[in-house]
Amino acid sequence: MKFNLSSSDLNQGLAAVFGAVPSKATLPILETVLFESEEGRLKLTATDLEISIIEYIDADIEEEGAVAIPAKRLLETLRQLPDISVFFDVDASHNVKFKTDKGNYKLMGEEADEFPEIPNMHEGMTLTTETELIQDAIGKTMFAVSTDDLRPAMMGVYFDISETESKFVATDGHRLVRFVNRNLKSDQPVSFIVPDKALNLISKALDGADCDLTVSDDHAQFKSGNTIIITRLINEQYPNYESVIPRDNDKELTVDKNQMLSTVKRVSVFSSSTTRQIRLQLSPDKLTIRAEDIDMSSEAKETIACDYSFDDMEIGFNAKYLADVLSNVDGEEAKFEFSTPNRAGIVKPVEESEGEEMLMLVMPVMLNNYA
Repeated sequence: MKFNLSSSDLNQGLAAVFGAVPSKATLPILETVLFESEEGRLKLTATDLEISIIEYIDADIEEEGAVAIPAKRLLETLRQLPDISVFFDVDASHNVKFKTDKGNYKLMGEEADEFPEIPNMHEGMTLTTETELIQDAIGKTMFAVSTDDLRPAMMGVYFDISETESKFVATDGHRLVRFVNRNLKSDQPVSFIVPDKALNLISKALDGADCDLTVSDDHAQFKSGNTIIITRLINEQYPNYESVIPRDNDKELTVDKNQMLSTVKRVSVFSSSTTRQIRLQLSPDKLTIRAEDIDMSSEAKETIACDYSFDDMEIGFNAKYLADVLSNVDGEEAKFEFSTPNRAGIVKPVEESEGEEMLMLVMPVMLNNYA
């Protein structure tokens, strides 16, 4: 196999697939990237057996072939090169020689046939949408994905695509987010759970305007531009999240999102390092945010203006969870919907894009009794 290409193009291509190369591989072959010539282009493939990434890059192919090349050493070499031409020559024994006008390098490659087989997605159901829509949905939900191995169904984002809309849901039991988009629909309803690691790679690696989403029983494929990401799905039943969303939270509070977020962050510095508890005291057109750490004899209190015209109420939250939710509210204002101090609070943006609907839920914490 012989080919010639720009070091910058190869560096970008390797960086795109490197996310699927495991840091600690159980099989040595998984530490490599498969190089293949295909229709006059270079096809790079990396996999950790759960996620596979394929990237196509332009190259001058002199002799077609395939070889698996150690990923980390090659990428670290290319990163130190300026944008110059690199010529690769692979012999029958998988010796990989590459040279530039700066020098010559040699690596020991591996037989391409030893590389794991990538899932075939030809028989899956395919939907075409905008890449930005998928990345936006992931960005709005991924913060609430659980890291609890005992609840594997919650360790990913739940995609629920119907004839009328798409719902993207994530929860870790402390907070929940449901993002609805009515621009992505399917004649044939489909639902599946995409794991956390794949979501990170999808949000970063896809580079085209459109995205072809193909779903089979066990895998989902996201194809955009020159990049294809295939991930094994979480084959678990997603919890009945609708049952935990309160229907009668009638106390509404509207507040400047950025002002409340910065206040929560400042006040939370004075909260207990174990509970991270802060309390919201609601009264007409006034929101007081307080925290106290008895062990450290520290406390803080700030009051900000808001739009609230209901009975006085006090409710406690974990400061980190509340800050995460506020950080993901689009626009300048956030609307809270409360019922009682022991029921979940709902958070929504005041202004939303047409065809979209965002709902976030934060579970309250039991307040310590201090004045």
